[in-house]
Parts: sequence; C-alpha cells; structure tokens
Amino acid sequence: MAAAEVADTQLMLGVGLIEKDTNGEVLWVWCYPSTTAALKNLLLRKCCLTDENKLLHPFVFGQYRRTWFYITTVEVPDSSVLKKVTHFSIVLTAKDFNPEKYAAFTRILCRIYLKHGSPVKMMESYIAVLTKGVCQSEENGSFLSKDFGARKAYLAGSVKDIVSQFGMETVILHTALMLKKRIVVYHPKIEAVQEFTRTLPALVWHRQDWTIVHSYVHLDADELEALQMCTGYVAGFVDLDVSHRPDLYDVFVNLADSEITIAPLAKESMTMGKLHKEIGQLIVQSAEDPEKSDSQVIQDISLKTKEIFANLAPFSEVSGDGEKRVLNLEALKQRRFPPATENFLYHLAAAEQMLKI
Repeated sequence: MAAAEVADTQLMLGVGLIEKDTNGEVLWVWCYPSTTAALKNLLLRKCCLTDENKLLHPFVFGQYRRTWFYITTVEVPDSSVLKKVTHFSIVLTAKDFNPEKYAAFTRILCRIYLKHGSPVKMMESYIAVLTKGVCQSEENGSFLSKDFGARKAYLAGSVKDIVSQFGMETVILHTALMLKKRIVVYHPKIEAVQEFTRTLPALVWHRQDWTIVHSYVHLDADELEALQMCTGYVAGFVDLDVSHRPDLYDVFVNLADSEITIAPLAKESMTMGKLHKEIGQLIVQSAEDPEKSDSQVIQDISLKTKEIFANLAPFSEVSGDGEKRVLNLEALKQRRFPPATENFLYHLAAAEQMLKI
C-alpha cells in the first residue's frame, strides 16, 4: 500500500450513531471505538435531531479541540427495516479537514444502516476504509479515500462569492487572517456559515492552515473555552447573541446583513492604509474577472501576500540563538513607510512570531 494511503487511513478517529425514536427521544445508540461523555454531549448538540425547530440539516461539520466532526442526518422512510426510528445521524470524527470526503462516506454508511438496521455492517465498511482506504459495494456505492485530497478540500469554497458579497471590504478579512485575528461569522443558516468559514483560509493560502476553522460553534461554556485557547480563528455561529460577546472577536461578520465590524480593541492593529487599498483593489479586480477560476484568484492573492512578506524580509535578521528570523524594529522605522503600512508590517511580524521577546 502506498505511504500516502497509509497516512490517509490513519485520519479517522471514530464513528457513531444517534437515533430519534417514535417517542421523540434522541439517544446515542452505538459508537466505535468508545468516546468520552463530553464529546458525546457536544455531538448530540451538533446533530440537528435535538433542535426544537425540527429543521433537518443533511450535513454539518466543525471541530472541537482539534477533533473534526462530520454528521449526516436522514429521515427514515416507511419502507426501512428501522420501524421505531424516525431519524438518525451518522457521526464521524477525524483528524483532518475534508467535508466532501466524509460527507460521501457518511452517506454510504447511512444507506447501509437504512438497509440492514444494524451497526455491524456499518462497522465492516468503517474498518475497511480505516485499514485499506476503500469500501466497495454494489448497492450502497463505493468510496475511495484517495479520491479526496486535502488540496481539493481547501479549494472547494468560492473566494469569488466572498468578494462579490463584500467587495473592497474583503481586505478587512484578508488583513485579519494575515494578523491571525479572531473572526466570528454569524448567519441564521448553518449551511451559509459553514460555506463562508471554510473558504476564508484560502485568502492566506501560503499558510495552508485550516485548523483555524471552527465552522459550527454553540455559545456553550466548553466550546467557548476551547475556542479562546486558540490564538486566531474563524468561528461560525447561528446564534445572533454572539454579537454581544466582544470578548470573542476582533472582527465580526454578519453574513445575513453583509456587514463587517472591527472590534474597538482591534482597530489600532487593523488600521487601513495605502497598502491595504492596493491589496483590496487587486482582490476585487481578480475576483471580478469572469475568465478567472477561484483557484486563479487565490493564486493572485497569494502572490500579493508573498510580496508583503518580501517587504518585511529586509527588516528581519537572524536571532541571537540563530534559530529564527526576528524583526529589526529600528530598520523598519528608518524606512519611513506610511504609518498604516509600518503598523501593519509590525503586527504581521508579531503574528509570525518575529518579535524579540
């Protein structure tokens, strides 16, 4: 087996089954391997079966303390062997961000459970994917792990959609991401929140870091505590009450109203100047070009980002211990950049851990 496949099969952490019975009770029915009570409660909260509003969300995903969760929920048809169950959710936990991969696999597991009504058959498919990266069956569809690369997942969102909604203001999001700020995104529909949050890291493609995405967060103490342990993040909420929690964000995005707000405490480090205007214009120009694909737009932004880092290079030097490059603040000040540019480069160096301690 190829090394890449072996690595890929080590990514899944567990599988579980949550059912809603004809009495309206929602319960964990089965999981493999065993999981903690805390994680079970969190996943019950995430699966839409415990929602009062009865809205069915076919697929949700997010992360909690570096564990990604992917949940597919289906309604049980009358023809199914599951007679006392109205709905169920299949939950997969994994180490990697790849919504398309795990949506495809959980759909297969759902079909298996609808047909056989027993977790045993699901377990067989789960083990097959865990060990071989593949499960094949005539009637339930085949799944091949290696069809779903990480890069594919990173490029699945649309940067052009973000720019068409926010125009020049997209540069606020780019700046916040560059400076590793805390971005909170609100929309009443979870699907909209997930689509937007999963796309944002593409604006800082050079980092290829999707661990900053927390696409489905509730205002519960355990989740907020985990979130606040992260330096910078992109966190999605469907509860507007999050707007009254300025302790959670530097930048607040109200997707429903197409509004971006910079929190008072973040204004100083997020001061916009000529450089930001240049970046904003480049982003808008590239995204509005009908000839360009999303990945070409990402490439354009990435090239501009590299240019910014090249600006920073002359003012950095190897630190005393020879371990890493640090900012020479005096050299930066002598260059007499416009104040907003100097301020941005200083905060960028801080975000990249280039300041002398």
